Amino acid sequence: MRPEILNPLFQPLASLKGVGPKLAPKLGKLVGPSGETAREAVVGDLLLHVPTHLIDRSREELITTAPEGAIVTLRVRVDRHRPAPPNGRGPYRIAVHDESGELSVSYFHAEKAWLEKLFPVGETRLVSGRVEWFNGAPQMVHPDHVVSVEDADKLPKMEPVYPMTEGVSPRIMRRAIEGALERLPALPEWQDGPMLARERWPGFAEALTRLHRPEEQSDLAEGNPFLTRLAYDELLANQLALALVRKSLRTAVGRARKPTGEILKRLRAALPFALTGSQDAAIADVLADMGSPNRMIRLVQGDVGSGKTMVALFACAAAVEAGGQASIMAPTELLARQHARSIAPLCEAAGLRLACITGSDRPKARKETLEAVAIGEVDILVGTHALFQQGVLFRDLALAVVDEQHRFGVHQRLALSAKGSRTDLLVMTATPIPRTLLLSYFGDMDVSRLTEKPAGRKPIATRSVSLDRLDEVVERIGTAVQSEGAKAYWVCPLVEESEVSDLAAAEERFAVLKDVFGDMVALVHGRMKAAEKDEAMRRFQSGEARVLVATTVIEVGVDVPDATIIVIEHAERFGLAQLHQLRGRVGRGSKASTCLLLFKAPLGETAKARLTVMRESEDGFRIAEEDLKLRGGGELLGTRQSGMPGFRLVRPEIHGHLTEMARDDAALVLAKDPGLQTERGAALRTLLYLFGRDEAVRLIRAG
Repeated sequence: MRPEILNPLFQPLASLKGVGPKLAPKLGKLVGPSGETAREAVVGDLLLHVPTHLIDRSREELITTAPEGAIVTLRVRVDRHRPAPPNGRGPYRIAVHDESGELSVSYFHAEKAWLEKLFPVGETRLVSGRVEWFNGAPQMVHPDHVVSVEDADKLPKMEPVYPMTEGVSPRIMRRAIEGALERLPALPEWQDGPMLARERWPGFAEALTRLHRPEEQSDLAEGNPFLTRLAYDELLANQLALALVRKSLRTAVGRARKPTGEILKRLRAALPFALTGSQDAAIADVLADMGSPNRMIRLVQGDVGSGKTMVALFACAAAVEAGGQASIMAPTELLARQHARSIAPLCEAAGLRLACITGSDRPKARKETLEAVAIGEVDILVGTHALFQQGVLFRDLALAVVDEQHRFGVHQRLALSAKGSRTDLLVMTATPIPRTLLLSYFGDMDVSRLTEKPAGRKPIATRSVSLDRLDEVVERIGTAVQSEGAKAYWVCPLVEESEVSDLAAAEERFAVLKDVFGDMVALVHGRMKAAEKDEAMRRFQSGEARVLVATTVIEVGVDVPDATIIVIEHAERFGLAQLHQLRGRVGRGSKASTCLLLFKAPLGETAKARLTVMRESEDGFRIAEEDLKLRGGGELLGTRQSGMPGFRLVRPEIHGHLTEMARDDAALVLAKDPGLQTERGAALRTLLYLFGRDEAVRLIRAG
């Protein structure tokens, strides 16, 4: 059903001249879409792989005045060739000069015949590359371009620079993109004419062409109209898709679920504390949604330790009381088991039947649990994404709760809620998300925010300490755990892939601390068996172990209220959102807590800014906004790289203001043309396909 006009852009990369079957997979890995929209890369993906900056080769310099380390273009006369020595260890050198002085052009492992043809003695050549000084003399190693004076027009005046990968040279990339540009069809305009005129944005083809064939430095400057136009196209495709998902979930009419209030009353009576005002407000939102005939699709967004699990439990209790079942899905086994443990006493007091299922359950126990769920003997089922699997059948799934939503995409939202008939959906995230990203990812949801922490929680004192003082830190932890009975987390760093893994770092730190503290130290990391992790957590919770060494597996949701110290080693390697999540493992009880950020000096500007924000603020919403400024939105939504996951062109720190504009535009379009049948509607279908949002087109067809 893809519009025929797009066919040239959906050809495989290997169909391009000069891109064979060996090169296509390397190129595809670099330019292809990732995440939920992942598929094999095609010609159109190359066009959406836009350059990050420009090299200006338009100005000619003289050899002696060329700035060292700068890329310059020189007009030189070729004097002589000095081939590489017989042992092949030195470079092949070509001596050239201009009116200001001499320069040595060097090549390693190049053919003599090719170089003699490229640099004929006595001829003039234009060479462009980086000038460096070596032993007091200027040289240029492997120039980027060498052309004769007659072919001067073949030297790119403004050369775009692309994100690259091993095995793909800039020349190969350039040639492939030129081939892709030649296939760009004349697509219908899907944007509103008056808006384009008001914003002074070019057409789609002009914007793409100008980014790949820039004419001046400003063509790639921040906020340029070419990338801005394309980023808006991508945001509009995303907002249309979210609006269609929302509409399809809403129109699959829900059931009004009205609890009597008895179980909720018993649950509230069993609580050892009073709920906060924002917890009460969120529960009221949920009960109102469930009581209406429309399906609930709600996001509960709360800072670390703001009590989202309680909101989820009250929602589950309401669903059960109205005659259905509920499920809570967590991103890790550790968190799933902890959720089950923490809510078990409250469920028992309220008369709710609870079970937990994860990927590592024994087959017999799993089978018994699944049978009980299918016949309705389990009211609330807690689990990991094992809950998605086909073998998991509910008698009547009224409510699906997804914890840590940023780990689950739109398609998975649909899959879980499809487990029941007209299932309500409640999503929770402990990552406070800036408004820009909230609209981009959760534009199909209503939002409740938890803004308070439970009463009695003390602020966390946060300090940054240089790793040079590691011995002092170990000594201070020793005093706290041995003399004062404190409990401490010690989080080991994310390690660059080229080095040892974070697991090795954790095991090494565990060995060092075990030498000092003996059996008071436990270790937990992602590759341990579930039983080993549970045993380490049990020892830490019971106080047998007083120091828990861990990788970032404890980042989310681990709850030990009497732990009051957290040490984060190599804090400069973590993003702000992750540092804030980790710090939230302490300060969960009534005692004062401390967070030590160990860093390796000297710090870069971004790392320095991160640690300053962490020392100054405990407000997750402020931290999220700062994180967005410092590194883009990727980290906030659970991916390692910067930028917005699932987006090819949008950079939130530059294009964030366009999100609301795109959301309003999408709402207006669907209000006037719900089936996208008008001329603009048909063009917008083309846009959805172009940006990999075809799932949304299927929703239109399904009515």
